[in-house]
Amino acid sequence: MMGVLEGVLMELKDCAPLLKDIIATDKEKVTFKHLDMAFFVGSMPRREGMEGKDLLKANVKIFKSQVSALGKYAKNSVKVIVVGNPANTSCPTVIKSAPSIPKESFCCFSHLDHNQAMAQIALKLGVTSKDIKNVILCRNHSYTQYPDINHAKGKYEGKEVGVYEALKDDRWLKGEFIMTVQQHGATLIMARKLSNEVSAVKAIGDHIRVLWLEPQWQYVCMGVMSDGKSYAVPEDLLYSFAVAIKNQSWEIVEGPD
Repeated sequence: MMGVLEGVLMELKDCAPLLKDIIATDKEKVTFKHLDMAFFVGSMPRREGMEGKDLLKANVKIFKSQVSALGKYAKNSVKVIVVGNPANTSCPTVIKSAPSIPKESFCCFSHLDHNQAMAQIALKLGVTSKDIKNVILCRNHSYTQYPDINHAKGKYEGKEVGVYEALKDDRWLKGEFIMTVQQHGATLIMARKLSNEVSAVKAIGDHIRVLWLEPQWQYVCMGVMSDGKSYAVPEDLLYSFAVAIKNQSWEIVEGPD
């Protein structure tokens, strides 16, 4: 696959004016040496009709070898984000395969679902996604996830208002909106015959930005290890919580305003 990787390298150079250097390699020691941040995106692509459980067995093999190398060669302060699905199940595998790295340094991807929920609300209000904040994605990246907009706010008609108050449409919020977010991935695959790519890459960039630079709003959603206290979620389960970011670390937000 090195030939394919060289093609990706060419595209990255075309698309990234701030890029100073990039190393294309198939050697784990080179890949993981002195890393500050690692994204695990390599997994079996989801196909039409597949669920997360169908991907799990294959992806464990993919992640296990790579994460062992991560623990051996990366900085102990490395931040690790698991993107490959099922992310909430793969992430504990990653954590257990690199015991030298604190589990608080790991999180999994829920920013794609976060972006999808904000986009649906923005389209309904006739604004843009950048005008929406504090949407919470609960649970995990699957058809059981729950988009919570009870604390969401948006710029609407020149002022900041609660999204619930602005929409005034319980039927849509409790029906079509939730189903659209929950089933968005499967619906997209049915249309494209492939998993989403552009929106996923955009969401990865957003995730880096909020973790590294801290969000301008109060909190963001990430799949993180539960502490056994917050929201009655059992300890050591990967779950998408509202988290506050400070100094490139996350903290679960209890009872957001």
